[in-house]
Amino acid sequence: MDVNEMMSSYSDWCYGIAAGAYVVAMLFYLYEQAFGQRRRAAVRERELVGAGGPTETVDEPAEPEIQRNGRAERVGKLAVSLTVFGVLLHFTSLVLRGLATGRAPWGNMYEFGALLCLVAVGTWLVVLRKYPVRHLGVWVLLPVIVLMFVGGVLLYTTAAPVQPALQSYWLVIHVFTIATGSGMVLVPGVVSALYLLKVRKPAWATRLPDANVLDQVAYRTTVFAFPIYTAGIIFGAVWAEESWGRFWGWDPKETVAFVAWVVYAAYLHSRATAGWRGGRAAVINVVGFAAMIFNLFFINLVTTGLHSYAGV
Repeated sequence: MDVNEMMSSYSDWCYGIAAGAYVVAMLFYLYEQAFGQRRRAAVRERELVGAGGPTETVDEPAEPEIQRNGRAERVGKLAVSLTVFGVLLHFTSLVLRGLATGRAPWGNMYEFGALLCLVAVGTWLVVLRKYPVRHLGVWVLLPVIVLMFVGGVLLYTTAAPVQPALQSYWLVIHVFTIATGSGMVLVPGVVSALYLLKVRKPAWATRLPDANVLDQVAYRTTVFAFPIYTAGIIFGAVWAEESWGRFWGWDPKETVAFVAWVVYAAYLHSRATAGWRGGRAAVINVVGFAAMIFNLFFINLVTTGLHSYAGV
């Protein structure tokens, strides 16, 4: 099938603009994190005064303080709007890529990474509707931007039909579920790392949300991501049996994917049975996320195996 070069170009443009929107949104999130704490500090001070706590003489009037915080609030909301705008362009990029090639737009490393990042940002937007952690967007978007830069610059592949071995409906099912599960766990991976920093209480960590909030965000997001990732592994085993005559062969990518699955299963099991909370659970979650990143880059780009032909 011939590739529609115009749609392919439009897809690349949308991808680049989406990445740019994420960069600007990340800077806006950073602004809110840096300057949006003043109101909270002022509120705590007023609560202390109301409770009979010590008072301090402040030379600066209260009104400019509130205005500065209001500006940070508006910048934070603008950051969310830019994130939504980036997601729409990101999604359009994948749709155009699929229309240009006449196949599912996740047949190589560049496209897989684009889908993974799209799911990660989409997951973050869902988290924002549930938890007041908007200013953490800088930490979530940072790895997404890095992954999109690596994909767009170092791993970019010209739009083309996939190899015959990948021309299967399992490409749609297996790769989509694996990318979705992998993208979703990016959020709890980042949040768990922030939790570990929060409990160690460096000076800047006071601007992070409460540790219990971080713990809940990481746990509940992983609960949703784990079944999807599990389904992706099962679908991959079925596809392997159909293509290679065996369900499992301990290929490097299969092995590390299974290791990551075991780590996340241990994370959920430890919380459900042993009642682990906080630091120990966060460490396990970060280890699982590290295994996913290792599988994405080192296994695909350095080692050789049955999965190495997938656009690498």
